[in-house]
Amino acid sequence: MEKYLPLLQKSPLFAAMAPGEILSVLHCVGAAVREVGAGEYILLAGSPTQAMGLLLSGSAFAVQDDLWGQRNIMGKILPPGTFAEPFAATPGAVLNVSVVASVPSKVMFLNIQRITTVCSETCPQHALLIRNLVSVLARKNLQLNDKITHMSKRRTREKLLSYLSSESLRQGSLEFDIPFDRQQLADYLCIERSAMSAELSRLQKDGLLATERSHFRLIAPFSPDVSALNTTLRPRFLL
Repeated sequence: MEKYLPLLQKSPLFAAMAPGEILSVLHCVGAAVREVGAGEYILLAGSPTQAMGLLLSGSAFAVQDDLWGQRNIMGKILPPGTFAEPFAATPGAVLNVSVVASVPSKVMFLNIQRITTVCSETCPQHALLIRNLVSVLARKNLQLNDKITHMSKRRTREKLLSYLSSESLRQGSLEFDIPFDRQQLADYLCIERSAMSAELSRLQKDGLLATERSHFRLIAPFSPDVSALNTTLRPRFLL
């Protein structure tokens, strides 16, 4: 597990922990590593799980697929992102999303019952791990709130502008990259790709933005200090 320490130290789950404390906690909660191929399901909707996942390498998507092949992307997961915490922490819960690797990836699984149950030695790093887990869950709630905000808009243009404005605030700049390609962005916002592409073209013609692939530059009538807004209005977090 030592080779993963540089990455794990960047994870909010292990915030404020020394390398030795992280290794101790990993042993305490029975951490296990699994390799998955591109397109392989890491977790499957409809199944229970007792473990949360932490992505060590590669990338993955949390998705909802219906019986007719329609896909709703809930979010993109990049190292050292975590997933499935609420389902693993709720006895009897089954996943309503699947997690699928988009490229060959490595995942660390952590038994959440062993996380939330303080060990017999009541080590301080275990108590810190529990506090960090609460913080991670709070961040996930904020991310879900963002998606609900975008989805509540009725028109394709409104959904796009809501999402792009949110990304601009989160990244502290009017110019930024998003973690999705065009199809993935359409799936995330639950809109048709053709309609989205047409609306992006109209937004460019209207002088509201410029875009190439996953890179965007927002053109506002007034150019606010986005980094200041990001600090004073609300902190944002990435999946």
